[in-house]
Amino acid sequence: MCGAGVLPALMAAEARRQGWRVVAFVFPGAPDLGDHAARTVPSRLDRMGPVIDALRAERVSAVALSGKFWIGDLLRAEAPDAAHARMAADAGAFVDANLAGVIDATLASLGIALLDQRPFLAAAMAPEGCWSARRPSDVEWADVRRGSEIARLVAAASIGQTVVLRRGAVSAVEASEGTTEAIRRGTALAGAGAVVVKAVAAGHDFRFDTPAIGCDTLEAAAAGAAAVVAIEAGRVLVLDRDAVVRVADAAGIALVSTDGPAG
Repeated sequence: MCGAGVLPALMAAEARRQGWRVVAFVFPGAPDLGDHAARTVPSRLDRMGPVIDALRAERVSAVALSGKFWIGDLLRAEAPDAAHARMAADAGAFVDANLAGVIDATLASLGIALLDQRPFLAAAMAPEGCWSARRPSDVEWADVRRGSEIARLVAAASIGQTVVLRRGAVSAVEASEGTTEAIRRGTALAGAGAVVVKAVAAGHDFRFDTPAIGCDTLEAAAAGAAAVVAIEAGRVLVLDRDAVVRVADAAGIALVSTDGPAG
């Protein structure tokens, strides 16, 4: 099930390498997966009936979700088909946990397993360490620790995964706008020297989402004169790591991945 971004192609290529027959259900914004999939199925969130029919016709045994699906696309569905309307009614409030439960239940009713994304993305998971030429100062490390605690709380509440702060004062908490826009908003409020932290809830379900940063993340941080971008080790992807590090170094940003208190 393919949304926007580069992850669908990465996951499809790895799934094919592992021996899976790949059928790509391509939703708006998804990349071209013709080179990685035996079949592509154009799909829409407000037309779930044809998606379910195609899953049955292809005798799909397992599904991996990949890429960005925007909550706004669900909220703006003006004339959904019966399958979408039924799933929306079952979800109730459009929060992550409810939507995840409906997707899981729908697939389970078809005898389809929902797969953890990480086996298809292992090479891009971020190990612990500092990758940039500059390391955070002691004051910045304090913000990384505080930001990590706050980001995990926010993620556990299904709000977002990124916070921006400076000298302990939080200037932005990610919501439905996404990481990049949260960084832009937070650095504009905090001014030069802000610290950006992205972390994951303790009980995060990696079947539905694998948090990630990429060049756009670092470019937004650089444009806002951020001092540090920190992510949670082993639980956040870094897309095109070499290019991300180059952007960080060019901007003098400390780029780190940490499990907890650092020094």
